[in-house]
Amino acid sequence: MVVYEDVVKKYGGFTALNGVCAKVNAGEVVCLIGPSGSGKSTLLRCTNALEPIDGGNVVFDGSPLPTEERNVRLVRRRMGMVFQAFELFPHMTALQNISCGPMTVLGTPKRDATELAHSLLKKVGLSDKAMSYPSMLSGGQQQRIAIARALAMKPEVMLFDEPTSALDPETVGEVLSVMADLARDGMTMIVVTHEMSFARRVSDWIMVFEKGRIVEEGKPDQIFEQPKEDRTKEFLRHVGVNV
Repeated sequence: MVVYEDVVKKYGGFTALNGVCAKVNAGEVVCLIGPSGSGKSTLLRCTNALEPIDGGNVVFDGSPLPTEERNVRLVRRRMGMVFQAFELFPHMTALQNISCGPMTVLGTPKRDATELAHSLLKKVGLSDKAMSYPSMLSGGQQQRIAIARALAMKPEVMLFDEPTSALDPETVGEVLSVMADLARDGMTMIVVTHEMSFARRVSDWIMVFEKGRIVEEGKPDQIFEQPKEDRTKEFLRHVGVNV
């Protein structure tokens, strides 16, 4: 579904991505782990052209990402993205936040968009919050609404950029539970996360980043139980994983 071919991204004299090569198959959950500043979030933003790349290719569904803005927008419709910050519209209810995208971007009739929004609220366990505004919701509830809003566009791939990092510990689990349900439903997902238990339990494949490169990748059992690279072992010990 997504192929990275020697992807390079620079910010002035700093190289954020230094020749990343990887692939994500349809229906897979791929988790990107590694220290802060190692390039994980940058790769995610390059995946849907929020950040232009300086070398290589990002190939989505068999075609390199376009550079013309109009065509880029068409590709972004096929990718849902959930950020650290919830970015909900504060003047809209949960129901309106979810239904506005299909109506304004896809031209979905209001009745159909509203019906879809209600079904997605049920999916993320918030059927009773349809008429609540973001200020009336907890952080975990807002992030679940943000996930539902992304799903309303019926994406083929979901991109998650540390979706639990801004949450209180008590609300992290409810968001991870929704993501685990999506994985079980077969959604293709690329997840930047510091939640090692989630990565181990839910992912099909793990990529370990360091200084803009993938230093190791493999199945969860191999990465967490028999890592090959010293840098992987060091990182896992740092985050409390015994290796």
